[in-house]
Amino acid sequence: MAQLGNAISRYHKLLELEEYRNPVWAEQLQERMRRFHLTESGRLLAPVLRPHFISRKQLDTVTAATTHLAQILDRMEAIVFASPLLLNRLQMLPAEKMLATVPCGYSRCNVMASMDATVRNGSLSLQGLNACKPAGLAYSSLLADLFLELPVVKEFQRNRYKLSKLGTTKLLLQAIQGAWREFDHGKSQPAIAIVEMGQEPNAALSESHLIAESLSRQGAVVRMVPPDRLEYSGGKLHTGDFTIDVVLRRLLTSELLTRFELSHPLLNAYRDGAICVVNSFRSEFAQRRSFFDLLTDETVTSGLPAADRKLIRTFVPWTRIVSARKTTHYGETVDLPEFILHHRERLTLLPTEDGAGQRIYIGAGMTPHAWDRALHQALRTSYVIQERPTADTEPFPVFQYGERKMRNAEVTIHPHIFNGQMNDASAILHSCAEGSTAQLAVAPVLLLDEI
Repeated sequence: MAQLGNAISRYHKLLELEEYRNPVWAEQLQERMRRFHLTESGRLLAPVLRPHFISRKQLDTVTAATTHLAQILDRMEAIVFASPLLLNRLQMLPAEKMLATVPCGYSRCNVMASMDATVRNGSLSLQGLNACKPAGLAYSSLLADLFLELPVVKEFQRNRYKLSKLGTTKLLLQAIQGAWREFDHGKSQPAIAIVEMGQEPNAALSESHLIAESLSRQGAVVRMVPPDRLEYSGGKLHTGDFTIDVVLRRLLTSELLTRFELSHPLLNAYRDGAICVVNSFRSEFAQRRSFFDLLTDETVTSGLPAADRKLIRTFVPWTRIVSARKTTHYGETVDLPEFILHHRERLTLLPTEDGAGQRIYIGAGMTPHAWDRALHQALRTSYVIQERPTADTEPFPVFQYGERKMRNAEVTIHPHIFNGQMNDASAILHSCAEGSTAQLAVAPVLLLDEI
């Protein structure tokens, strides 16, 4: 869009002024990021010097689409769990399916989640969902505040443009409390445990620590607890003398089952209905990319309202689990492996579940021979094929090792959804080379309005 392109050009021209060519202000920004623990494995999350701008029209489109998709997820949950055949198509482990079928005590499929979206001019593509370990829920607001305080951002806003945050972390606590009230009408102030793998000894460096600080500032009773410190006795889940009402789950079911047995205290308490888990183990079904196979299969969604089916056709890319079979592509029957081979430039191969160390293969950046090898690997493991939206790159000023460079990056937006409503968003910058993608940086997302 011309408005965004002009704004980016103006911002970059400001960076060429003498006062901003001096690296001191960039070093001070990065030092503040370190003080707020905006790092991962010792590296800064956001070594960029420009926020990602989103227009009012784009924000309205993203908000409407993600809010509607959250409603569709609730309806799809009922459809999937009513059909063992559909549940099997998600490629979940038997223990994961068993836990997913346990009632969670509240009605929403996802109390909190982040979605993967590509926004290009006026178009939008919703490509995935993170319901178990949504990232950016605390980073995004902190980064937005830091950038809005920068002299160059204030200078940028003096004449023509206004920048503003999209949301705050306050709605997260409201969403947790809403799930708790539905789970147990008696107690108004639940004791919350944030449960995540690998919290010690680096708990202060994780996003969970930032979430805990934010919830505490709002008056919540909250502790960070690794899974091996949980105990279940007398119908209560606890750690030491701290009795837990709500577990804020920031781990995949597979991570828990890899390290522990099904008799783990958290799982026993959950099956007994003694603990409110946010998000519940039922949300695992939407975490997998194989869910988008169901979502874009018209034989599965035929019973949804017409408005739901229209939104899916408009904003959700065609997705199929990779296997040697025939399927449909917008009403046309195709041999799936043959279709994948012949339409490489518009397709992406993605692992069904993140965290397994498997690569993402972008067909447009690969030779036919390399794509053929990737397809054969995908047929042997657990992959989906997904249509890839047309991707634009944006120039971003990046400050690393005391030097500023311009880097072209593809941008994905990650809207944060609390109780079915979009509240905030973060942006991930990707560099793409040789058919693969790598995360370059996180950037705050700021709403840009013309004055």
